[in-house]
Parts: sequence; structure tokens; C-alpha cells
Amino acid sequence: MSIPEIDAVLAELRVREPIFHRREFGTSRDDLLGMTTDDFWEIGASGNIYDRNFVIETLLERYKSAEADDLVCSEFKLRRLAEDLYQLNYVLQQPDRLTRRTTLWQKTGGKWKIVFHQGTPITENPD
Repeated sequence: MSIPEIDAVLAELRVREPIFHRREFGTSRDDLLGMTTDDFWEIGASGNIYDRNFVIETLLERYKSAEADDLVCSEFKLRRLAEDLYQLNYVLQQPDRLTRRTTLWQKTGGKWKIVFHQGTPITENPD
């Protein structure tokens, strides 16, 4: 894949991150089912593993409250893993923590779906 093609994919995916915080892509159960693969799972910042159903139920509760508007994503990197499968890495600054994020994105039928997500807290380096 050429650099312009990778740049185009990166541009498409950047606007979708941080995932599940971009309410313009939908907040209903059907929206969330549509943006995740059937076998979606995530590893949370806690290190716990969450399946699709748990994540969707948690998000439906979260969407009942106002969304924080001070989330900042930076340091985006994209790698193509297979035909229509990409790994997107970035850093997310939230008011109370800094995390390194990874999302696996798959394009199916012209639509982006989330396959996997992980958030890992960044702590100060003890060096």
C-alpha cells in the first residue's frame, strides 16, 4: 500500500478515535453493534478483558451522562496488518490520566468496524 493510501486510511480512522467517545457515530445499541465485529473484545486500562456485550452495556450507561470535551489524541501511527485490517496506535490525554491506545479496525462492505481495543496507562519512567 502506498503512502498516500495509508495516509487516506489514517485520516478516516483518526476522526473515529477515541472510539466510543465520538457520539456522532452513534450511541444506541444498534449503532454500537454496527461499529463492532461480532467477536470484538477489549483489554481495559485495568488489564481486565471485556467482551462485546459488556462494553456495549457499559457504554449505554455512559451515554446517559454528558461527554467530556477535553480529550486529546496524539502520536497516531497506523500499520496495515492484512487486507482491510489496520492497527491504529495513539496516545489519549484525559483530564485524569494518559493512556496509550491500540484499536484494530476492519473495513467490511465499505464500513469500518472495531475488532479489538486496548488502553494502557502511561506512567512516569522510573529512570
